[in-house]
Amino acid sequence: MPTHPQQSRPPLLRSLPSSNSHSARTTSRRELKDTCCHGNSTSGKRSANKRRNPLPSQVFPPQLFVQHVVYSAVESAAMRSPHCHQTSLPRREVLTRNLHGFRPANCVIGLPQASFWAVGVRGASGSARFHSDVNVRPVTWDSFGIWDNRIEEPILLPSSIRYGKPIPQVSLSRVGSASVLGLRKQNEDRLRVARIHDNLLYFAVFDGHGGPHAADYCYTFMEKFIRDALEEDDDLENVLKNAFLDVDKALHTHLSYFNNASFLTAGTTATVALLRDGVELVVGSVGDSRALLCRKGRANKLTKDHTPDRKDERHRIQMFGGFVTWNSVGEARVNGRLAMSRSIGDFHLRSSGVIAEPDTRRVTVQHASDTFLALTTDGINFLLSDQEICDVINQCQDPTEAADVIAQQALQYGSEDNSTIIVVPFGAWGKHQSSPAVYSMSRNFSSSGRWA
Repeated sequence: MPTHPQQSRPPLLRSLPSSNSHSARTTSRRELKDTCCHGNSTSGKRSANKRRNPLPSQVFPPQLFVQHVVYSAVESAAMRSPHCHQTSLPRREVLTRNLHGFRPANCVIGLPQASFWAVGVRGASGSARFHSDVNVRPVTWDSFGIWDNRIEEPILLPSSIRYGKPIPQVSLSRVGSASVLGLRKQNEDRLRVARIHDNLLYFAVFDGHGGPHAADYCYTFMEKFIRDALEEDDDLENVLKNAFLDVDKALHTHLSYFNNASFLTAGTTATVALLRDGVELVVGSVGDSRALLCRKGRANKLTKDHTPDRKDERHRIQMFGGFVTWNSVGEARVNGRLAMSRSIGDFHLRSSGVIAEPDTRRVTVQHASDTFLALTTDGINFLLSDQEICDVINQCQDPTEAADVIAQQALQYGSEDNSTIIVVPFGAWGKHQSSPAVYSMSRNFSSSGRWA
């Protein structure tokens, strides 16, 4: 077969996998590097041994990601090029490896000479460079949004290609959570972490009151109602709104079966976060549980507390015929009974304007600067500010330690309520370290009447 006069076949070690493969297996960086290294670099023929154990294409370490994405784009263009038939050289980029990391072979893709691209990555130094026939532009890993080396997560390839940037996989095994009793007789808080679909993660906290019935029901069935809503709508904000209202109706039917009026006074807050493709974050909430995003070391509140002292909430309550009173420590209550204006359950106050419709918020996760998402109940919120939570977590080594430290910190500051937290690490975990801070212990006295 004829070849281009100025082109030569490169030594073939291992071809990168095709981008249309859908293998779901994840592999560590070491396994991928070992697979790339074990081959005969002097032979142009593929042995039977090389055809075994192909590289997975679902997840890549950052050292291979840039080469693969550019290769995929070039190969796609090559397939459309009228010059493809002019060469018999392989339409697949190959890599050779030396002691200093990966470097591209003098590869040839079936394109006209003026269109040739090559990409190099210096894996050992942690930096990257694009090389083309037009310019040379150095690019650091931070430019791509690569996360800190303290937490090594594989890259989620389908989402990375879809959004055009490296997106680390958020592993449920790295999510930290903690829930402590405090001075209560029983823990009415519930938390839930689950995978709804391959590309959709679910995180939720529920803070029950008047008994655990409402929180238990939401813990068990909220995920089901979200799945049902996803069959009708792809917009995650609409999905959460419909799921909250549907679970509230189902809870009323469930509690009515017991024929006990006291059960209908049970209620719960709900703060639910959905993360799709590792990038699209949507949060829905009712009550005073919170969600916050730590970005560049600063706390960004994603929810608003639904309390009767808010002007808009108080107006709705009054329109329904309810009223708002304040207790001796200045806490507003609906009809003198409930310290929140929205909840799931609390059916005895539905006629007074307490509703189950959530507020929702959509955020695009920026893995280069976003450290974590935290969901917390009011046992933590009332004692620690959002920025304090952010600072304390940034001093911890991993999300599990962070959740335990925050829960214990709330107890040390005098929390009498159940304290629950979920910490979801993002790409910049460990990147924005906060200096140790000393917080005032005088808050113990101010909180003494909070749960009277």
